[in-house]
Amino acid sequence: QVQLVESGGGLVQAGGSLKLSCATSGLTFSSYVMGWFRQAPGKEREFVAVISWTGSSTRFADYVKGRATISRDNAKNTVYLQMNSLRPEDTAVYYCAATSSSEEVTIPRTYDYWGQGTQVTVSS
Repeated sequence: QVQLVESGGGLVQAGGSLKLSCATSGLTFSSYVMGWFRQAPGKEREFVAVISWTGSSTRFADYVKGRATISRDNAKNTVYLQMNSLRPEDTAVYYCAATSSSEEVTIPRTYDYWGQGTQVTVSS
């Protein structure tokens, strides 16, 4: 059974930082591209960041570029999202996801597995 479990969310003041973690089990982690998405109330789920199988390639949404870092530890089957200079508009539930595809990795439907999400709330 595949499981993705996010952690690290919480309440932070604007300008602060958070590091989200996503621990996985039940899949060959190093064979999956890993992505982070977020969903705010009343909005569609949107792409945040993605990292390749080896971690050598990353991609970010424009609205987090320069403020976010994505990394992975294939020995620990875990992917991370470091978010700095947080803004109130970053408030959302953050989800990690896994895909065996290397194409259209910014689109939610590409992903095979999803975590349950972790809430990030940024106060002004």
